[in-house]
Amino acid sequence: MTDWKKIRAFTFDIDGVLTDGTLLAVGEGEYVRRFNVKDNFAIRAALMYGYKIGVFTGGFGEGITDRMRTASVPEEDVYMRCRGKIKIWEGFCAKHGLKPEEVLYIGDDIPDLQIMRVAGIGAAPADAAVDVLEEADYVCETAGGQGCMRELVEKVLRASGKWNFPDEVFEKIF
Repeated sequence: MTDWKKIRAFTFDIDGVLTDGTLLAVGEGEYVRRFNVKDNFAIRAALMYGYKIGVFTGGFGEGITDRMRTASVPEEDVYMRCRGKIKIWEGFCAKHGLKPEEVLYIGDDIPDLQIMRVAGIGAAPADAAVDVLEEADYVCETAGGQGCMRELVEKVLRASGKWNFPDEVFEKIF
């Protein structure tokens, strides 16, 4: 059984999780990605309630930087061009005083499996690679780029009694 209440941090891949995995090449090594605004809201809500956010992606570019900035993710917790993500993820956990069992990780493909195997909850979007779906502790009802991060954040916050937004928090996250 998944213990949503133990989670203190959300960590994730970008392409295939916050996006549908489609990249539109626009030249000079830059790609256009399509993000879901519901994920952005969820990330901001998690930060507002004191959860840590870590991004671990093999991708790179201003599109990722800009999107994570609008979600208020600290720049130093956005790791691009990741190869061998596990060591970088372990460093993030150590930096924030997190035990692996307190951290949720969601990924969609083979490079994400190392982290998923040691995270407290290893999650996958509904359309993740077969190997990832087989090893995930939780498979989202939603696909990558369709709000799967929102689904996870909402589950954790609801389990902890924090999925509520009184009027005084609206200025903090909207």
